[in-house]
Parts: sequence; structure tokens; C-alpha cells
Amino acid sequence: MRSYNLFRLRSVEGLCCAVPESCAVPAFLGGGRWTFEGKLGTGGGAPLDFDGRAADTAVRFNGFYLFQTVDRRYTA
Repeated sequence: MRSYNLFRLRSVEGLCCAVPESCAVPAFLGGGRWTFEGKLGTGGGAPLDFDGRAADTAVRFNGFYLFQTVDRRYTA
């Protein structure tokens, strides 16, 4: 799995955005509505609902991967 920067939307519980470290952070993640949650990489620690194959596909088309998680480590 590649390394990602993980962001969480403050106003919606569990909505996350993963952006590969090699890609630019999309503008919609600015403005204080999203919070940086940390880095995801080969060492584990990804949210339980993170799907690596879906992330690869989403990144290829969008440059980021949006997903919903119920993992308490990443919910408000």
C-alpha cells in the first residue's frame, strides 16, 4: 500500500479523505472544515473501512479517496 495523508471532515462523523503523499492536497480540504488525522502507510494503522483497491482506483481518477468509516479512531 502506498502512503497517504488522512483528513477527516469535522461536520460529518467518519467521513475521511485519503490523499497520496505524492499528490497535491485538493483545495476543498482547506478552509478549516477538514482536520489532518495523520499518515497511513505500509506499517498498518489504516481505518478498518479503508479499502486499498478502491483507494487505488479513486486516486487514479480523482487524486484522492473519500470513504466513510465507523472506526472510532477516525470519528468525531
